Amino acid sequence: MTNVLDLFRLDGKVAVVTGASSGLGAGFAAALAQAGADVVLAARRTDQLGEVAESVRGLGRGVLTVATDVQDPEQCDELARAAVAEFGRIDVLVNNAGIGTAVPAVRERPEEFRRVIDVNLNGAYWAAQACGRLMEPGSSIVNIASVLGLIMSYAPQAAYAASKAGLIGLTRDLAQQWSGRRGIRVNAIAPGYFASEMTATIPEDQLMTFVQQTSPMGRLGLQHELDAAVVFLASPASSYITGATLAVDGGMSGH
Repeated sequence: MTNVLDLFRLDGKVAVVTGASSGLGAGFAAALAQAGADVVLAARRTDQLGEVAESVRGLGRGVLTVATDVQDPEQCDELARAAVAEFGRIDVLVNNAGIGTAVPAVRERPEEFRRVIDVNLNGAYWAAQACGRLMEPGSSIVNIASVLGLIMSYAPQAAYAASKAGLIGLTRDLAQQWSGRRGIRVNAIAPGYFASEMTATIPEDQLMTFVQQTSPMGRLGLQHELDAAVVFLASPASSYITGATLAVDGGMSGH
């Protein structure tokens, strides 16, 4: 009889996490290591990857850091090749790299809009392409989207909302292409509002008022609540789930 808790284990697996230098990405890396995976940390800010790498090593797992700007398809290819060269495989990709802006639509410059799309949407595609070419059946891609890909924001965030809605659409299409043919599951998580570098730019009173008015739970999410969702979708526990978007938002998207 299968022990259901064993389904959440990632022993012997290798996970790539983009945007892993701090915040949510650093938390995902630690959670995947706790579940048993060796972890490849990718980010533009390599100066901060060392601290995250130490936390992974402290959990007894192997770790590799790779300077990666996901806007560049060639750097994504190099990331995937480095992961396989170091560990021999890629089993999990967590597409976490992302940026946000809050600019009124009538004032947003083309380069501002394009950069958000290029990192959040195009970058996730390049990383998925690069890793997907090398992944074996049974692998999993987890795209970190946003509740703002599902509902309206209180702030002017056209580029961010469009990029995250696009990422949800990309998730469905890659699942359709790869799940049956290649055995690679592709899912997304749509976080609500969590304490992070991105939400730190929003005045706390405004943020909490918005969350309390729109979320049945009336509070910010906690890192471990998102970590658990990432491990679930990365692991065999979700083996019959693909093309789905899991909202981890305190009920905000269903309000």
